[in-house]
Amino acid sequence: MQFGEHFIDELKARLRPSDVIGKHVKLKRQGREFAALSPFTNEKSPSFFVNDEKGFYHCFSSGKHGDIISFLMEVEGLSFPETVERLALQAGMELPAADPQAEARAASNKKTISWIERSKEFFEKSLRREMGKEARTYLKARGLTGEDCKRFGIGFAPNDYSALVDELTQQGASMNRLVESGMVIRPDDNRENRKPSRKPWDRFRNRIMFPITDPRGRLIAFGGRAMEKDAKAKYLNSPETSIFHKGSVLYRYPEARKALHSPNNGARGLIVAEGYMDVIALVRAGFEHACAPLGTALTEDQLALLWRAGPEPTLCFDGDKAGLRAAFRSVERALPLLRPGQTLRFAMMPEDMDPDDLIRAKGAEAMKRVLEKSIPLVDMLWRREVEREVLDSPEAKAGLKNRIFEALRDISDEGVRDQYKTALLGRFDKEFGRPKWTPGGKYKTWGGKAKPTKTQQSKMQPAAQHMARERRLIGAVLEWPELLERVDQTLFSLKFSSSACESLQNALLSYWQDTIAVDKRALIAHIEDEGLAATIKPIVRERNLAIAAMGGVDANLTKRQTIWLAEAGKLMGRESGGADREETRGRLADTIRSDKTDALQRLSRATGPKKSS
Repeated sequence: MQFGEHFIDELKARLRPSDVIGKHVKLKRQGREFAALSPFTNEKSPSFFVNDEKGFYHCFSSGKHGDIISFLMEVEGLSFPETVERLALQAGMELPAADPQAEARAASNKKTISWIERSKEFFEKSLRREMGKEARTYLKARGLTGEDCKRFGIGFAPNDYSALVDELTQQGASMNRLVESGMVIRPDDNRENRKPSRKPWDRFRNRIMFPITDPRGRLIAFGGRAMEKDAKAKYLNSPETSIFHKGSVLYRYPEARKALHSPNNGARGLIVAEGYMDVIALVRAGFEHACAPLGTALTEDQLALLWRAGPEPTLCFDGDKAGLRAAFRSVERALPLLRPGQTLRFAMMPEDMDPDDLIRAKGAEAMKRVLEKSIPLVDMLWRREVEREVLDSPEAKAGLKNRIFEALRDISDEGVRDQYKTALLGRFDKEFGRPKWTPGGKYKTWGGKAKPTKTQQSKMQPAAQHMARERRLIGAVLEWPELLERVDQTLFSLKFSSSACESLQNALLSYWQDTIAVDKRALIAHIEDEGLAATIKPIVRERNLAIAAMGGVDANLTKRQTIWLAEAGKLMGRESGGADREETRGRLADTIRSDKTDALQRLSRATGPKKSS
């Protein structure tokens, strides 16, 4: 809904900031202003001031400043339209109609909601009556009192097909309205067999009922837990209606959001459990900023609601395999939506326990410890990739690195993607990277420097050959950027021991992520823009080596691809032997002759003296 400037000005004129803010903060008059302790920080002396004449508040402790709209958005986590609607109701102002059709839909929805609210009253009464005895016994066994049931609006749907239908139609509800609300099911006419239709019946029967509200706090649906042990659906939600979309709401979201923004709550986000009873158990234990999806994995709309309330919600999952799979699905859903200051944490429960079980068995402190041990999303992403297979071979580790790059591509925000890349690849190097060989042991004087022993020299030779292979692989891609289309996955999964090659690998990745068509000049320009102009010079100087190693000047792209992948395979296995020296020597000579250079000199420098067999 759009609100004009005149409407907003009129709204502010009708409401005094001290009246609105005074409902959340204890204000004391000081001259022309009101003073209070900051609602945004914990402090012992007042630094928060409200000025009715100027229409603003200012908090010296946190530096926050604004009007009644920004205050409610801050302390309750409301959106702008939600805040304006709340204040308009308080000021007795009618909201501007967007258009006649929207106004008609709003009026119709309001009537539908009124009958859902009547349904709630009926369920609450039924719980207190004889018909609700078994349900009360069950709730008592779960630790809930009568006051708890009242606080959370819990009710009971009788085991009767027409109990609610009869109650509401007697109060004047039309059958169409009850069907629209989702509370009543109307069977389809069986016109083909010309059989009379059955009467409409109650959707919820013999179930404990939990009310579901939208982000504005309006009652729009129910969730019902079956009393029968063999019920087809243990939990049953209202169907999708014009006002209820399961993937767009969270159980107890308005109350949780308000609790999160209370002055004494230092959490950075909501707690998200998996079920109604888990949320109720958390709230009763003091974690009032808890909510839950409605029996399904989190949707994009639900994640947006969570981030609207706070930057770092914590998702609680059962500590079994199913809970871990659900956590991994949440990672997958969240990655494309990550932004600076917008992430998730994960709290895994002890084996075979959910929050309700843990709190009843070990108390609120045990739950607090679980939340304190929650891990950031980047750690859960790492766990997801590491646990996909046993990492006991170079191929498996290369596969892990490949999966990391695939996950990075899912992150749309460039800044966040860069940080995840640094964190994940750094962790890969720490846990699976190959340590660089450094000379050690006994040395002899050699030109003023420590001279390696023969054993160390023999180790240095494969290391030198290994680094030469790295330079050739990078050099080939610089010479023929079109290779990227065929070898990109392998290239970006390689672990280079040379820091220069690793830097160029990263530059190639950033180029490949942002380009559609490969172009040699554009690629070199991109690398130079990355500050790597000096880094590529040695590799460019060895251009003829790369050409010779990749099949010579006359090889087609397919042959170069085959050779490149074979060389990369040797690199992943850290193999230093097996190359065909004679073939490479011949190709190099052809390349050098084509460039009209000193063949013998460059051939000697490239391959060195041939060892006698």
